Amino acid sequence: MEYRPFGKTDLKVSAIGFGCWEIGGTYGRIDESRFQRAVHQAIDDGITCFDTAEAYGMGVSEEAVGRALGARRRDVSIVTKFGVGYEEMPNRRDSSRQRVTASIERSLKRLQTDYVDVYMVHWPDPETPLDETMDALDDIVHQGKARYIGVSNFRRAQIEAAMGLRRVDVVQYGWNMFDRRMQAEIFPYCAAQQIGVMAYGSLAYGLLSGTFNAGMQFEESDWRSRGGMMGNLNLFRTLFGPEHFPRNLAAVEDLKRLAATCDKTLPQFALRWTLSNPVVGTALVGFREPAEVSENLGALGWTISDADMAEIDAILARHGCVTVPPGWLED
Repeated sequence: MEYRPFGKTDLKVSAIGFGCWEIGGTYGRIDESRFQRAVHQAIDDGITCFDTAEAYGMGVSEEAVGRALGARRRDVSIVTKFGVGYEEMPNRRDSSRQRVTASIERSLKRLQTDYVDVYMVHWPDPETPLDETMDALDDIVHQGKARYIGVSNFRRAQIEAAMGLRRVDVVQYGWNMFDRRMQAEIFPYCAAQQIGVMAYGSLAYGLLSGTFNAGMQFEESDWRSRGGMMGNLNLFRTLFGPEHFPRNLAAVEDLKRLAATCDKTLPQFALRWTLSNPVVGTALVGFREPAEVSENLGALGWTISDADMAEIDAILARHGCVTVPPGWLED
């Protein structure tokens, strides 16, 4: 395993992290017993970073992670998030002190632990003053319920504002071959401020697994069946939208062939691309079963040549893929 520094924290994280959105239930059916075996395989293979969130099934993912880790919790760093998915709120978001206090307690209970390593605001909440949120997060650190705090999906100006109130230790953003928006402002700022960076969507939400085809049907319970539409989020439209999906699939076939010239599978190749940016501490990927853990560890221990990096760009350009989607991550 390759380990990387995590900003200015004292955590060393595995370059590949275990993303636990899928077990929350919005990616179709997943066998929890296989998921549990994948968790143990991951730990055996040196993966130390596990990422979940209250919003992933509104507690379902956290509970599954807690059951899967058991006594091995001490061997890993747990990152969880709060702040979205509350039906009683006008915009389904709430980062108030009251919410921080209540959510951390519920998350700790579900995860079967007395602290998390990083506690993050999942999405910005424009209805709550930022100083209220940051003060509450600082308090739970002092109470020993979280070691570090972070934000996810914040604009650069919002991170700067947060940093003016209390240091942001870790951030989390989407980053993959098909979505490179963070390279313009976010990543340079994080590098300059030595903020730890977690990359989610490393395999473009399955597109870079190389297993999709034009005639496939996602399960109704799988959010990808909606053609890239998920409320006001602008993360998936240029991946799964009807205008983009066929072009992206064609590009994926060419990327598979390029990966093969390196004796790598496409997921290994795509993860290596994500990790090639030095600001990234850990690249998150979901695992449904142990075999996927072994497969994706093939992303480690080698580099993509400059010529192949250029060819990746050429393939995506040739197929008309949008690698810098217009607009921010939400409308």
